[in-house]
Amino acid sequence: MAAPIAKVPVEERLFSLVLALLATETGLTKNEILSTVQGYRQRYKASGDNANLERQFERDKDDIRDLGVPLETIDSPGQVGNNQNLRYRIPRGAYELPGDISFSAEETTLLNLAAMVWREGSLSAESRRAVMKLRGLGIVSDEPVLGYAPRLRVRDAAFEPLRSALEKNAIVRFAYLKPGEGEARVREVAPLALVQHQGRWHLHALEPGTRLTKTFLLRRIVSQVTSTGATFAAPVGDQTAQALAELEEVWDSHTAEVEVTASSDAAARLAKRRGTEVVRDGVLRLHYSDANIFADELAGYGPEVLVLSPPVLRAAVRTRLSTTAETHG
Repeated sequence: MAAPIAKVPVEERLFSLVLALLATETGLTKNEILSTVQGYRQRYKASGDNANLERQFERDKDDIRDLGVPLETIDSPGQVGNNQNLRYRIPRGAYELPGDISFSAEETTLLNLAAMVWREGSLSAESRRAVMKLRGLGIVSDEPVLGYAPRLRVRDAAFEPLRSALEKNAIVRFAYLKPGEGEARVREVAPLALVQHQGRWHLHALEPGTRLTKTFLLRRIVSQVTSTGATFAAPVGDQTAQALAELEEVWDSHTAEVEVTASSDAAARLAKRRGTEVVRDGVLRLHYSDANIFADELAGYGPEVLVLSPPVLRAAVRTRLSTTAETHG
């Protein structure tokens, strides 16, 4: 039997991807990334089906951009317009700190201690191996040394107990607060998959009572996750793929049109969201999964964004802005 493939933490995979895309000026094709970068290469099949891995890469690109990393898509030399062979890169100048910013020895020490969350403040052994392999493909690269840590996304408190329940096929119980409801409701579910979509963790689970599958946003679990002591037989099939497909369907079906101030932070960031379309000058059509979460994001841009549609999203943003104004007098 083949040895099981060791799981690579999401943060390590994203970090390795950033390092690889920083290491080349000409960019890397999707195939080069999947076959060489830590977190992808372990599951890459040289002459097989890599559809799931490609979908993972597409989600990772969105997560990296959400973190503020300037990931670019460029044409391969001599293949302008060939979308099948696009190249990806992170421009070094756009990612590094401005030249007029410097740190004292003490500040650098503290930042390097923070970078130890990644186990190293520079290239890990796996990342070095990836860079070496890229060079073996004839890709000229320089090893980037990061003197500061990327922003970290802390997993929700419910993540670890749910992951443990997944491994044990254990039925769990937790309180879940849906938007618009005044009180949380206790849910009892059989966890089927934990998936990350648009930078947020979701639980795909089966309700034993109704036999229906539902998806829960981990940030809305407002109590400890406890085991009921009961177990269940895991259903056949790729539950992770099913959960992501359902989330993608929701993402594709929900769109909003917003007016953005030219040359503003909102215009720059929202234009880079996956699936964004320019409706007309200054107006963008955006996809979203959850109206309340998206309203939080849009309200954060203040006067730089005006929601044109749908009405429910416009009202949600207005409510947040009104509440902020009242809170601050």
